[in-house]
Amino acid sequence: MRIEGFGPVFDGNSRVLIVGSFPSVKSRAEGFYYGNPQNGFWRTVSAFFGEATPLTVEKKREFLLRRGIALWDVVASCEIVGSADASISAPAVADIPRVAKGMPILCNGATAYRLLIENFPELAPRTQRLPSTSPANPRFSYEAWHNALAGAFGGAAGEFSQKS
Repeated sequence: MRIEGFGPVFDGNSRVLIVGSFPSVKSRAEGFYYGNPQNGFWRTVSAFFGEATPLTVEKKREFLLRRGIALWDVVASCEIVGSADASISAPAVADIPRVAKGMPILCNGATAYRLLIENFPELAPRTQRLPSTSPANPRFSYEAWHNALAGAFGGAAGEFSQKS
């Protein structure tokens, strides 16, 4: 069965594009990106800006736009078993260049990076692969994300805390 992902979140003030692979089962149930409370994405980006983690879809969307973060998944639709990136088949790729428009691109995990570069090699020079924020990733690194966000936003935006 083919499953549709989410559309992009961005506006004219977006300064960096964060690209994931495809929404997890919990994200699809919530109807928004990184809906699994165990996923480190929201804790990580909000900690970078020194803010509390947004808890509702409305607050998450508002946070992204206020902070200049565009968010999208490289896979627009696919067949998938559960949430595992390894089970993605027959992916239809999102039109990432339509949103990227000169922004630095941060890929949330190896699958997002691989699919982005395979489909849009021209974006490689401004794309960085980061460790996945998935709770299944034992190599997640707050520091790697903090450093990438600092680079994308031209320096530290807030007091970074691994405890956030």
